[in-house]
Formats: sequence, structure tokens, C-alpha cells
Amino acid sequence: MNNKNNIFQKILSKKINTNIIYQDKLVTAFNDIKPLSPIHILIIPNIFINTLNNINKHHELLLGRMLLVASKLAKKKCINNSGYRIVINCNNHGCQTIFYLHMHLLGGRQGTKIFF
Repeated sequence: MNNKNNIFQKILSKKINTNIIYQDKLVTAFNDIKPLSPIHILIIPNIFINTLNNINKHHELLLGRMLLVASKLAKKKCINNSGYRIVINCNNHGCQTIFYLHMHLLGGRQGTKIFF
């Protein structure tokens, strides 16, 4: 379902003004308005995808671009050597609050360690 009132779609359509720090034909990146780390950047696809469960083989280039942009932004923000975290939440139990696929780039301090 394509929700036209989604905040990320409003950012992409310029209905909400935000400081876009990276944009190309596939993805857009901007600072999170409620950062959980000193550096907290959101990377979103320029097309609507509801959750990670909704990806398919046609999204491979897009998903790869999201990771590449995260790596480039980590270098630009000088957190590539100290380390950073990439997070994609999926659905309610995965703590997804905005139902538009997005990636969090978190860095600038050591986060909580999670071991599997």
C-alpha cells in the first residue's frame, strides 16, 4: 500500500523541507530529526517500498546503492575507522515505526552490543 501521507514521501516530494545530505536517482539521505547517536542518518529509496519483506530481485541495485551510500557517508562523517551501525527495522516486532523501507546509519559513539 502506497501511503501518500508518509513523511518520507513528503520529504521526497518537497512537501516537507529537510536538509538532504545525499541524493541520486535511487536513494536520498538526511539526518534523523530524533537522533539516537551523534550521527544518525536515514537512507531511503526514492521509490516506495513498505517493508524489507516487500523487496524482490528488481530491488538488488537499489539495496546495494543504499549500502554503498551508507559507507560513503560514514567516510564523509569520519566514523568509518571508529565504526558504525547499519539498521533496517521490519514490521512492528522489528521496531519499524515508519512503513517505508529505510536504513539507519548510526555512529559517533559506541552503541549497545548485540550478540547473536
